[in-house]
Amino acid sequence: MANQEHLDILNQGVDVWNRWREKHYELVADLGGIDLSWRNLNGAILRQTDLSWTNLSYAQLENADLSYAGLVRTNFQEANLSGADLSTATMSGAFLQEATLKKALLRRANLYKVDFSNADLREADLTEATLYEANLSRANLSGATLERANLSRATLVDTNLTGATLTQCSIYGISVWNVKLQGAKQDYLIITPDDEPTITVDNLKIAQFIYLLLNNEEIRDVIDTITSKVVLILGRFTPERKAILEALRDELRKRNYSPVLFDFEKPASRDITETVSTLAHMARFVIADITDAKSIPQELTIIAPNLPSVPVQPLILESQHEYGMFEHFTRFPSVLPVYHYTDEESLLQSLKENIINPAEQKAMKLAMR
Repeated sequence: MANQEHLDILNQGVDVWNRWREKHYELVADLGGIDLSWRNLNGAILRQTDLSWTNLSYAQLENADLSYAGLVRTNFQEANLSGADLSTATMSGAFLQEATLKKALLRRANLYKVDFSNADLREADLTEATLYEANLSRANLSGATLERANLSRATLVDTNLTGATLTQCSIYGISVWNVKLQGAKQDYLIITPDDEPTITVDNLKIAQFIYLLLNNEEIRDVIDTITSKVVLILGRFTPERKAILEALRDELRKRNYSPVLFDFEKPASRDITETVSTLAHMARFVIADITDAKSIPQELTIIAPNLPSVPVQPLILESQHEYGMFEHFTRFPSVLPVYHYTDEESLLQSLKENIINPAEQKAMKLAMR
C-alpha cells in the first residue's frame, strides 16, 4: 500500500506535492495501490514514484513527469497523459485503453504487455521503448516516433500509423491487420529474434509474410503452386460454353495443375477486369476460349499488353471464325497461335500436345527473356 505521509502531501494539491518532491528528489515516493481516479494531476512531478496497481483512470496528467516511475499494472483507462514524460518508466501490464497520450514522451519506457487499445498516441515519442506483446489495436499512433522500439509479438489491428517513424523496429512475431501506413517510414524492420542472424525488410505489412516464407515449408509450397501450377481459364459462360470450360478445368486438374475458372456473370465486389488482372498475375499461363467471344476481348486487352511473361493460349471452335479485333493481340509475344478444336472430346485428347506443351515452352522462353 501507499505511504500515508506521501499520500497526505499529494492530497494538499499538486503545487505542494511538487515543492516537496523538488526538496526530496532522491526519494522514491510510494503512491502504489490506491485510487487516484478522476484526480487533476496536471504538471505533477511523479518522477521516480511507485504507482504500481494504482487506479489513475480518467485522471488528468497533462505534462506530468512520470519518468522512471513504477507503473506496473497501473490503470490509466481514459486518462489524459498529453505531453507527459514517461521515459524509462516501467509499465508492465499497465492499462491504457482509450487513454490520451498525445505527444507523450515514452523514450526507453518498459511497456511490456501494456494494453494501449483505442489509445491516442499521436506524435508520441516511443524511441527505443519496449512494447513486447503490447496491445496497440485501434490505437492512433499517427506521427509517432517508434525508432528502434521493440514491437516483438505486439498486436496491431486497425492501428493508425500514418506518418509514423518505424525505423529499425524489432517486429518478430508481430500481428498486423488492416493498419494505416500512409507516409510511414519503415526502414530496416527486423523480423528475426535476437538470437538469430538479423534479417530486415522495409514494409510492415509484408513482414509477417516474408518471415513465414522463410520458415514455413507449407507457405513455400503455396507460393510454388501459385507460380508454377495456376492456369487461368477464360471463356463465355453460357451453359454450352461453360460445359467445355469445366471439362478443360477437370482435365488440367488431373495433370497436376491448379486451374482457376472465373465466372464473369457473377462478379464479386471488385471490378471484373481488376479481378482478371490479379488472377493473371498469379498464373503460369492463360487459356482463352474465344468461341462466341463477348467479354474476352476486354480481358485480353488487360492481360496481353501488361503481362508479357504470361503466355496466352487462345482456343476456338473450328466451326467459328475469330472475331475481327483478335488480330490486334497476335502482335504480342506472349500470345500463341489460335488452336482450333472440333469438339470437347478432341480438345481434351489434344490438350497436352497442342495447349499445355506450347504454353509451357512459351513460359520458359519468356522467362529467359
